[in-house]
Amino acid sequence: MPRPEVRMVTLTIDGREVEAPENSMLVDGAKHGDVEIPVFCYEPKLGPPVGACRMCLVEVEGIPKLQTACSTPVKDGMVVHTQTERVRKAQEAVVEFLLINHPLDCPVCDKGGECPLQDISYGWGGGTSRFIEPKRHFRKPLALSPLVAIDRERCILCYRCVRYSQEIAEDYQLVLLERGAHSYVGTFDSTPYVAPFAGNIIELCPVGALTSRAYRFRARPWDIEAAGSICTLCPAQCNISFTVRDDRVLRVMARDNPDVDDGWLCDKGRFAYQAVHADERVVEPMVREGGTLRPVSWERALDEAAAALSRARGRVGALAGDGATNEEGYLLGRLLREALDCNDLDSRVARGPSRETARALSAPALGATVPDVEFAHAVLVLDCEPMDDMPILDLRIRKGVRRHGMRLVVATSRPSSLDPNAAVSVRFAPGAGEAFLAALDAALAGGDVDSAAGAAGADPAAVRELARLLREAGDDVVVVWGERLTGGPRGEQAARALLNVCARLNLRRDGAGLLEIPSSANGRGLREAGVLPGAGPGWSEAADGRDAAGIARALAGGELGALYLLRTDPVRTHPDRTVWSAALARANAVIAHASVLTEGLLEHATVVFPAESYAEKEGTVTHPDGRVQRLRPAIGRPGGVRAEWQVLADVARRAGLEIALPTGAAATKLLFEAVPFYAGLSLVDLAADGVRWPERDAASALDAPAWEPVELERPPAAPSPNGALRLGTFRPIWAAPEVEVSPALRFLSARARVELSPGDARRLGLASGARVHVSHDGTGVAAEVVVRSDVPAGSAFLHEAQGANALSSGEPRLVEVRPA
Repeated sequence: MPRPEVRMVTLTIDGREVEAPENSMLVDGAKHGDVEIPVFCYEPKLGPPVGACRMCLVEVEGIPKLQTACSTPVKDGMVVHTQTERVRKAQEAVVEFLLINHPLDCPVCDKGGECPLQDISYGWGGGTSRFIEPKRHFRKPLALSPLVAIDRERCILCYRCVRYSQEIAEDYQLVLLERGAHSYVGTFDSTPYVAPFAGNIIELCPVGALTSRAYRFRARPWDIEAAGSICTLCPAQCNISFTVRDDRVLRVMARDNPDVDDGWLCDKGRFAYQAVHADERVVEPMVREGGTLRPVSWERALDEAAAALSRARGRVGALAGDGATNEEGYLLGRLLREALDCNDLDSRVARGPSRETARALSAPALGATVPDVEFAHAVLVLDCEPMDDMPILDLRIRKGVRRHGMRLVVATSRPSSLDPNAAVSVRFAPGAGEAFLAALDAALAGGDVDSAAGAAGADPAAVRELARLLREAGDDVVVVWGERLTGGPRGEQAARALLNVCARLNLRRDGAGLLEIPSSANGRGLREAGVLPGAGPGWSEAADGRDAAGIARALAGGELGALYLLRTDPVRTHPDRTVWSAALARANAVIAHASVLTEGLLEHATVVFPAESYAEKEGTVTHPDGRVQRLRPAIGRPGGVRAEWQVLADVARRAGLEIALPTGAAATKLLFEAVPFYAGLSLVDLAADGVRWPERDAASALDAPAWEPVELERPPAAPSPNGALRLGTFRPIWAAPEVEVSPALRFLSARARVELSPGDARRLGLASGARVHVSHDGTGVAAEVVVRSDVPAGSAFLHEAQGANALSSGEPRLVEVRPA
């Protein structure tokens, strides 16, 4: 769908000519002439204006009454006055009215010093009040949720938070209760406002009515500094601003980047900064002595790690995961390949497609951007849950449906939070993504849909309807898909089927394409840096090696002797927990970078290097749409923490590979030189918003010819439930060590739960909240039952938390669910 064309028009504001975009709101158009019009309720991110506060009244020649500048579109030749006596009196009256019941508690209000009401009262208020009657009072402050406090006396009823809840997050929890002067913001029956994006109302509030309970009374605006960086807690890579006082992060706020996050944050990104200063954080090197990890000097830790790796030369595996930068991934690859003569390294949780097929999926012409998702004619969400996997993308998809009429199609195994917004929703069996794609390919090509749909456990009629909608919606179609779709033993076949679908829909065009959600925060960047078996930096050819699952088997079988873990714990994050536990137990050495000692590291690591937090890192990460973004340190490193690129270089030097890296910028320069399509980039180019490399001339270095549809193999059929249930697994947004060690978020820590359909629950004699044992082939986990009406019969979906990944694997399987 074409973006709206911007046509500039000329208007006159306070006697000066101003050029502004036609049909933009007058309050925005005035900024082009450096004219400020005060507002409270207006916020462009919330959508169409409501004109609730009346603070933006202006005079427009030819219209007898004062007009609200937030809801008056700019027109050519318009003459506007913002400084007349009539306007001034109206604005003073609005300020006086708002202050009638507003408490004069600025000295103790968290918003004091950065408060729009305070600023507007000084700039546009009358300076005196005629109100001598008692003010309205409420109990204060109240916990609107465990994360947000509300002071109802300060609320000016601007509707921002209510509109956000109902029109942006679409959780519909916040409402205005009572009427007139007794109106106040709350939730039905005073239920706590707990939602994945609830913290955004703190930033939206133009007064001190909504405040962060974690930040409350911690600092004043004149005590703090703001430092911009990137959140690396999930693949969304939102642009953020750290609030810093005395070298401590006290708050995280959104740093608006329309090409990435639209100015929103999820609550994990907003509140998990507390993990930076958590008591559980590792802040000095550790070596295992007598079965226990003990703090040691850096020299000893580096020597022990290098010696262990050198002893295992030729038999070392490596994994990289969440939080690792492109530079660290590049240096890890050089350490393995050049210093240790090994090619067994991976940044994925399961083996993916071949190098050539992966290059075809990464083709610049096939890549969609985040804004493309909003403006597309249709979006297919395929085998992923944006709410859990890349939360801010969930809001962008909802925005596209709500504002631009985008047609949403959801094709997943597990019911999606986006189903109510979808024109078509199709379910297929867990792990049957390949078969579903084969059915969709057949529907688009006019082939046999029934057999492939049957293998996928999907309704053939629904697949045909989905294909019809994608064909007829328009030219701009975006496919949002999860890495799990092309992971596992048949990842190559699934990827080829996906490329067939892309070719039939002609997605190699601007405004259309693929947008993959990786399994880790910097999954795309690590792959492009060469943290893959059989692929070097920039998808260059390299000697083949073992993938993550192969590394686990080789360690358990004694073929590999050591494992290097860069910010990951496979016992916690990878499928087949039992296999990984055995692998780490058998390894002669496990070298890890970690900020928190998770279960696998606590039991098996032989050397632990303290990892930097994202508030301390410098380097780059790559967004799923190919945007290279810059991490900047906001605070100093605590204790004995060192830069991780420096640690990797020191280990490599001790292992016999000299890498001259005097600074972090030097590591970035080496990376940009090694990846052909990053060529010519510099840290200065990345600036505040980053650079999307597929849009640069250097993108031609990734030679990926257009894919022509190929004949697909017959996909294996999903297992049929025969009393047992098909197992599907997913990782909730809250399943992260940062959540578990952040005091504000601890109440949201993910627990092992299994979702069942009402029919299966009745058959098994279970109800929501029941404790059950979920097992397969002698391996089982304890979980709590959640009965969901939209779960397909015959399937069970297990949250990957508290060891539940013991049951997950790269292949479909059946499980038994029995009362505990």
